[in-house]
Amino acid sequence: MRHVISILMENESGALSRVAGLFSARGYNIESLTVAPTEDPTLSRMTLVTRGSDEIIEQITKQLNKLIDVVKLIDLTEGDHIEREMMLIKVSAANGGREEIKRLSDIFRGHVIDVTETSYTIELTGPGAKLDAFIKALGQNQILETVRSGVSGIGRGEKSLRV
Repeated sequence: MRHVISILMENESGALSRVAGLFSARGYNIESLTVAPTEDPTLSRMTLVTRGSDEIIEQITKQLNKLIDVVKLIDLTEGDHIEREMMLIKVSAANGGREEIKRLSDIFRGHVIDVTETSYTIELTGPGAKLDAFIKALGQNQILETVRSGVSGIGRGEKSLRV
């Protein structure tokens, strides 16, 4: 089962390496990883997506909690939460296909952020399934380059990850 784990950790060198090392040492895979400082410059928030049985996820969270850099963590998939991902995608826009790409971008609420004679660069945000659907709708032949941020997540309502 897919799990989104949100971690509040000290913003210090080596913290990310220790988390990644924990996963690699145990043979667990990280599907997505995003990390950035919070409103408190001494803390960073990491959102990590992984897959595993409930027993494996429990083991992962116990091991993460033992790391000195980890202040607090929460498995967002245990309750209501919001997930978003950002994608920048460069597509071929030559030979009369420009209008179709623009129309498709509008349908998916994307924004064309760069235009050349032969390409468009589109910014798109939303759940991963929406980004996957956009890629499928475009077709592989038009895609020149794709960059995805990975999942960022936050609990709904009163649920929050704070010290």
